[in-house]
Amino acid sequence: MALMQIVEPGQTQAPHQRQIAIGIDLGTTNSLVAVMRSGKVEVLADRNENTLFPSVVAYQSKERIIVGESARFNAASDPANTIVSVKRLMGKGAHDIDALEHSLPYHFKLKDNVPAIQTNAGLLTPTEVSADILRYLQTVADARLADNIEGAVITVPAYFDDAQRQATKDAARLAGISVLRLLNEPTAAAVAYGLDSGEEGIHAIYDLGGGTFDISILRFNRGVFEVLSTGGDASLGGDDMDQVISDWLIKELSISIDDNPALMRHILNLSRGAKETLSDTDEVSIHICLQGESYGQRTLSREKFENLIEPLVLKTLKACKRALRDAKLDDEPIRDIVMVGGSTRIPLVRKKVGELFGQPPLVSIDPDQVVAIGAARQADLLIGNQPDSDVLLLDVCPLSLGIETMGGLVEKIISRNTQIPVAKAQEFTTYKDGQGAMLIHVVQGERELVSDCRSLANFTLRGIPPMVAGAAKVKVTYQIDADGLLTVSALEVNSGVQSSIEVKPSYGLSEDQMIEMIQSSFTNANDDLEKRNLTEQKVEARRLIIAIDSAIQADGDLLDNKQRVALEQTLEALREVSQTDNLKNIRQAIEELDKASQLFAAKRMNNSVSKALIGQQVDNLSESTNAE
Repeated sequence: MALMQIVEPGQTQAPHQRQIAIGIDLGTTNSLVAVMRSGKVEVLADRNENTLFPSVVAYQSKERIIVGESARFNAASDPANTIVSVKRLMGKGAHDIDALEHSLPYHFKLKDNVPAIQTNAGLLTPTEVSADILRYLQTVADARLADNIEGAVITVPAYFDDAQRQATKDAARLAGISVLRLLNEPTAAAVAYGLDSGEEGIHAIYDLGGGTFDISILRFNRGVFEVLSTGGDASLGGDDMDQVISDWLIKELSISIDDNPALMRHILNLSRGAKETLSDTDEVSIHICLQGESYGQRTLSREKFENLIEPLVLKTLKACKRALRDAKLDDEPIRDIVMVGGSTRIPLVRKKVGELFGQPPLVSIDPDQVVAIGAARQADLLIGNQPDSDVLLLDVCPLSLGIETMGGLVEKIISRNTQIPVAKAQEFTTYKDGQGAMLIHVVQGERELVSDCRSLANFTLRGIPPMVAGAAKVKVTYQIDADGLLTVSALEVNSGVQSSIEVKPSYGLSEDQMIEMIQSSFTNANDDLEKRNLTEQKVEARRLIIAIDSAIQADGDLLDNKQRVALEQTLEALREVSQTDNLKNIRQAIEELDKASQLFAAKRMNNSVSKALIGQQVDNLSESTNAE
């Protein structure tokens, strides 16, 4: 007798079988990998029981590549071939690297038009170096987990732009890792904290890592995480504090580090150790000795250390204030402040953040592990192990995305802090008669003029059928996926011709750009509005001038001499005043030309109707009218 296998409705035939997905915190200084099993998140350790792996890769040869703690020990003896803090180089172009190269011990060359580092293993891009770190983390996970790993959620700073996010995905692909999603680091911390505590309300996530700073204001309500606003600095973190201490030591001891990258790396390592020690003690002694040569010794007190790093801490607080303003909380209280990143262990950081928010920050969750924990939870959800979960994760677009319109104006299509994934469309039209193509210029930023924003991409929609100006309908769609990557498409509605582009900028935002793009939108708001109004009127003036000029050339004989002279004089007056920046006069001249051309427009209309009626029979016209 045949047996039928019976399972309860909604269950699989093997409910004990679960897919495995990991969460990866790909950090500037350290990286972690975690997995959720049996309802709990486990941060995975290597064979030495280390869970925190330095994001350092030493290239001794093409065959011998060392990652992690052993590589970090190699940094001082072979700095040119030991890559540290590569995350800061992700998505950067040649111009950005030129600005950083003087402070780095690496030799850069172009590889397929991308800056690459010359190592014993050959020319390697930052993406390839990151792939080696991810490959190592995958190895750690494989050694600890018996099952096949189906995919990973990888975290990135909230302020990573499209180029940096794409570089991260490319690194994962090179490492053979299937990316389920890129997740903003502060949001990952919110997942870890919110799910563990179940607290509803407004949360501030202060994330100060080795190389990046992020602040996010989130609302957690009925299982929904909503990012209200984000801010930060992609080039600010614990590495900068190490550099400040290093600069102080070099000055104090009058050390020359010219053409001595090994000494520079050694001093940076000592500076990092001093920084970490001062989180628990009041002073630390630093003795600089390399290869048997002593360069001197200094004692660094916590008070002096705090004086050195205070400007950096204050920069993070400014970003926090902007994020709070952007969140528009309407006096809704901040429930708590979650501290993320190893640099938040510094007492001064905790003190200043507590003073800003009016309450002590939460430090009960390990700040080094909280991002990886959140990524593992999200990976477990995305792989399908939590079908009944009602948790919804909503990230936001950190900067507005728009399109250039006539006169160099920006028309915003997706506004800053819009929840993602998202798709928005807007219709545009042609400016000139017979226009057969349209240039789509994608820009990023908060200002009103293209010149004050960042150019992301250009592409051309061709094949638009010849029509009078304003007749064509071009639908432009901006779509941001869950990883924050942007695709732009353009469709001419009448003909169906279309074109699209996936935006992959060739370089990332510089520190100044990231800080100033939002701030300048506030400080220049009034001036920008005046410039926009002026430009719009100038564009309207040019459009009207072209239209009237064309009409006079085509049908000027419909006017008597006096009427034509009067119209041409009004036209010339607008032409002259449109060359000035007097908004009031331009607007007035447009109105005067509009009035002066009304008679001409009526005569042209009557003439067109008369031509259309020639040869038509009254009966045919009646039938046509009745049909309508």
